[in-house]
Amino acid sequence: MMLAEHDTRHRRYCTDPYSYQRRQTHEVMVGDVGVGGSNPLRVQSMTTPRTRDIDAQVAQSLRLVEAGCEIIRITTPTPADARALRDIRAGLEAKGVRVPLVADIHFSPNAAMEAALWADKVRINPGNFADAKKFATEEYSAHEYQLELERIADKFRPLVERCKERGVSIRIGTNHGSLSDRIMTRYGDTPLGMVESALEFVRMCEAWGYRDLILSMKASNPKVMVAAYRLLAARMDELGMTYPFHLGVTEAGNGEDGRIKSAAGIGSLLEDGIGDTVRVSLTEDPEFEIPVAHELVRRYTNVGGTAERLSTTTLADGRNPFEYSPRPTREVALGPHVLGGGNPALVFVRLEGAMSMTAALGLNRPIGRDALRPDALALPVVSTADRDAWHNVRLNSGLMSVRPALIASFPAEPIADVDADAYHRMLHQGEDEDIAPIARRAAESGSALMLEMQATDLEPACQAELHDFPVVGELLRYAQQAEALGVVQLILAMRIHDRAHRIRAYRLLDSLLREQHKDWNLHIVVPPGGENLIDASISLGSLLCDGIGSSVSVEGETPHSERLRLAFNILQASGARLTKTEFIACPSCGRTLFDLQSTTERIKHRTGHLKGVKIAVMGCIVNGLGELADADFGYMGSGEGKVNLFVGKTCVEKNLPEAVADERLVTLIKDHNRWIDPPEAGA
Repeated sequence: MMLAEHDTRHRRYCTDPYSYQRRQTHEVMVGDVGVGGSNPLRVQSMTTPRTRDIDAQVAQSLRLVEAGCEIIRITTPTPADARALRDIRAGLEAKGVRVPLVADIHFSPNAAMEAALWADKVRINPGNFADAKKFATEEYSAHEYQLELERIADKFRPLVERCKERGVSIRIGTNHGSLSDRIMTRYGDTPLGMVESALEFVRMCEAWGYRDLILSMKASNPKVMVAAYRLLAARMDELGMTYPFHLGVTEAGNGEDGRIKSAAGIGSLLEDGIGDTVRVSLTEDPEFEIPVAHELVRRYTNVGGTAERLSTTTLADGRNPFEYSPRPTREVALGPHVLGGGNPALVFVRLEGAMSMTAALGLNRPIGRDALRPDALALPVVSTADRDAWHNVRLNSGLMSVRPALIASFPAEPIADVDADAYHRMLHQGEDEDIAPIARRAAESGSALMLEMQATDLEPACQAELHDFPVVGELLRYAQQAEALGVVQLILAMRIHDRAHRIRAYRLLDSLLREQHKDWNLHIVVPPGGENLIDASISLGSLLCDGIGSSVSVEGETPHSERLRLAFNILQASGARLTKTEFIACPSCGRTLFDLQSTTERIKHRTGHLKGVKIAVMGCIVNGLGELADADFGYMGSGEGKVNLFVGKTCVEKNLPEAVADERLVTLIKDHNRWIDPPEAGA
């Protein structure tokens, strides 16, 4: 079955894209902890010391349990490492702690067989379990392909039989970075390839009467990860399968970037009721992953169950949820910037209260070459004094190195003589407002018109039925009026305080615009109270990963600079716009061949000013090659104190001493004309 034969667009990956309902799964036990079924979302992590360092493993596992970790995974590359699980468990039980242990297996069926004697769950990677990886492209006939599957089955079946006999569960953990040559040849490096790789192993297990399976579809790119999990959910729905899912964005990195990328990917799926257990992968000590995971899952605790469909709309989901396919939008000129039309998303900042020239100019002060500046400022004009200040702002902003677009925001009828790149009008739901004056002004001047609907408090039942959600219908009605009055360039926005309803309302609006063949742009607003890093990352990340949103703004009480940074970082994590170096860094484990945290920080220090360059920092080859395909340059451990350097997936230098690898990486970047000198200190 070739890729072209798969028509995925109209498959159903969730019950309803416009309301919440958790995906129905059957329960799989991991030791004493139930995953899936009616169980709550489970939180897990992975240890980082060498597996046979029993004291270090026990100490870190205790810290994880104290932080709230419910399941602990430990790498077991060899049978000897797998046997160490027995001593780790004994050490934990001596401290009065009983926690499920998961053996993480790559490459070695022998290690898996040993691990099944001591672990509560065995994680295998279908991309490298008994599947040779020569990084070669070969053509397989249908007969040859079947022979390969039979060869793999011969090596896989003993593990399944042992796990079935001992009551041990298995996670089939597909990773975008390590698909087998066989799968790559047939399906390519795609979400479909990830799904089919897992389903081959699921079918084997079902043929042998074994269903204690959990599945994962991990990638460092949230768009790939979200598409793969959705496609897996849709395929399982078609096949009548109800296996629970383990969610994670692999190689997410550290700090704010790692948390944002994890929230964007994992949160997008949890919003649709997909996922039963969560691991947040950070390049930090694993106990720091647990609070982030708990902050994610608590938003989906007691949020409805498996009730009947909540939304009354029969409107089809306009997106193709299995691939990145943004709705075509019209290009809108905003000062020196271009909104929509496939261009990178813009970031707006809106100033509240009386307009202040000082505040407006301060947001665009050229602090340094790499300083973040808003692409557009929305400034309120409510009096003739504001009008005079507006002209001063417009005059002086032209002196800036990168002038922001200026959007005049009027509460009612526009004041004359205000020349703007765009006009903004806040609309209040349920009020009969006249937009004719501002629409005519925009039409006459050829400027864009931004209409933003403020949602008022609604009854809970009405909030659930988004087709009847007045904010969507009323905003469209005003937009149609503006178009009839001659406005050519429209930007639509909604101010909805509840995160879940915000996501679903924008989805519904996007689907309606697709149905009506409207190329109007959407501006996503995170209103005050929603600027929390996790909430904002889920809201913006979920929509941006689906291609919804030509511009964004994050509002709230925190300083403009913090909200501006958060907005740009979410755009970066979602792949909507690169404004700094992109780092793909694995979270470390017992396989890691150097100190990943200090190495990542060191490389960030040397290369963090390279706007738009993607650098992967990998501890070993397990998840490396596919993830390197998403990077421009790679730094990968190849042995104790040894490093391989890559350009894309091509290894260009092997077994460099770690002491010289950083400098050689910089030289490599220079040789490919991607280097610029960092700003001078104090500039």
